[in-house]
Amino acid sequence: MLEFEEYKQKINALKPALETLGAALKTDEARAEIERLEEQSSAEGFWSDIENSQKVLKQIKQLKSRCEFFSRINARYRDLSTLCEMALEEDDESLLPELAEEYARFEADLESARLSTLLSGEYDGCNAIMSFHAGAGGTEAQDWAQMLYRMYTRWAERHGFKYRILDYLDGDEAGIKSAVISIEGENAYGHLKSESGVHRLVRISPFDSSGRRHTSFAAVEVMPEITDDSEIEIRPEDLKVDTYRSSGAGGQHVNKTESAIRITHIPTGIIVSCQVERSQHQNRETAMKMLRSKLAEIKEREHYEKIEDIKGVQQKIEWGSQIRSYVFMPYTLVKDHRTNFESGNINAVMDGDLDGFINAYLSQNAGK
Repeated sequence: MLEFEEYKQKINALKPALETLGAALKTDEARAEIERLEEQSSAEGFWSDIENSQKVLKQIKQLKSRCEFFSRINARYRDLSTLCEMALEEDDESLLPELAEEYARFEADLESARLSTLLSGEYDGCNAIMSFHAGAGGTEAQDWAQMLYRMYTRWAERHGFKYRILDYLDGDEAGIKSAVISIEGENAYGHLKSESGVHRLVRISPFDSSGRRHTSFAAVEVMPEITDDSEIEIRPEDLKVDTYRSSGAGGQHVNKTESAIRITHIPTGIIVSCQVERSQHQNRETAMKMLRSKLAEIKEREHYEKIEDIKGVQQKIEWGSQIRSYVFMPYTLVKDHRTNFESGNINAVMDGDLDGFINAYLSQNAGK
């Protein structure tokens, strides 16, 4: 069939892109580095410095993950080529739908992998800390904030990333007023930094008995999780620390002790809080990590040379400031206003299918 010949040509045309990906991932150098680090990890006294040993093991894991990923995508390319050759030899028309589906999936995954190599920012390889804040509008906005929370946790699960709740404040009747989660995975921040901004929802509100259409807003903040204290210096005299009684998940313990922590960074006005850990000490440690991450994110985004220059300016969560709109009525459409990428399958998007939006952002900002 002519279609099989066309697919053979298209598959062959993907080979240079696959080779370019291999060069960008530097798999040969990665294997050599794995060998060096594994030799280091087996040396006497390696575990005497726990912090350093954990860093080395994490680096080995990331390098192995990179090599295994390229091996898998190479194997998929070979399987796709074999399927096409088999279809040509047997001239079996019934194989065409499978070939078309496999080709489309592989082409999309190859492009996504190519875009991942563009993640070369200072903090792109870090884990991510995501904050969700409901805008004005009461229950409707709080429900929207929870929908976004669910969307991003589903995205994390799709990619095999782990997430952990750092702070969670329930809404008055439904949804959430705010929440903070950490997402752990390779290049988590590099992918998710595109999601920072105000998100707009248009739908028939389930909380309006008159069935009227409502517009709601919620803000998402994304920060790199900073583990090296030396990268961001925070002076103790610049902090105002408050304790309060936790109100989130945690059982009876959270209601008996003032273990929740709120830290205000006085020079910038940035406020972070944590209430999900078992002790005040643990909550303080987590809150300090969040503050350090927030300062690093602003420093990178605004190209500040010194932390002292940072001002904690918060964009208003309202009309005109949104980065993306999610329309459920009178039609279904999700549109990113920065890249103009859009999807009509709003249910898939709300279930975590965000790669198209993320990849469009990475492509647009590749040369910046």
